[in-house]
Amino acid sequence: MSTETDAFLAEMIPEQRAADGAIHRGDAAPRLALWSQNDPVTLFGAQLSGSGWGELEPMFHTVASWFTHADSFDLEIIAAGASGDLAYTVGYEHTSATVDGTPRQYTLRVTHVYRREDGKWRIVHRHADYPPGGATLPFPGAPTRA
Repeated sequence: MSTETDAFLAEMIPEQRAADGAIHRGDAAPRLALWSQNDPVTLFGAQLSGSGWGELEPMFHTVASWFTHADSFDLEIIAAGASGDLAYTVGYEHTSATVDGTPRQYTLRVTHVYRREDGKWRIVHRHADYPPGGATLPFPGAPTRA
């Protein structure tokens, strides 16, 4: 990896791991702090999708409401790159958490796009889905998937 990518990962990934761990304990605030509030921002989540900060902010609160406890969360980075004010990561999120009162373990494939704003990296896009052959995890109030 390039020095630019290494610097990006060293700055962003510890914060992102902490924020995603927090949302799995029911706290959306750290995730909200990492996301850009400047459009365009997009979410293609495993359960919810939207665009624009006005849609995404309430969705993150909804996601946090599904969780009450997290035993573990890990973000496994498979590939990453950074150039100028844009960066990306591709990887897996491994989670063991209580969802709607039931302990669950699951893995999501995730891609994130980041934009540097005022010298700070912000997430501007997230795409998450279940790996092929992986079971889907129904979250309360989430749309039914075909």
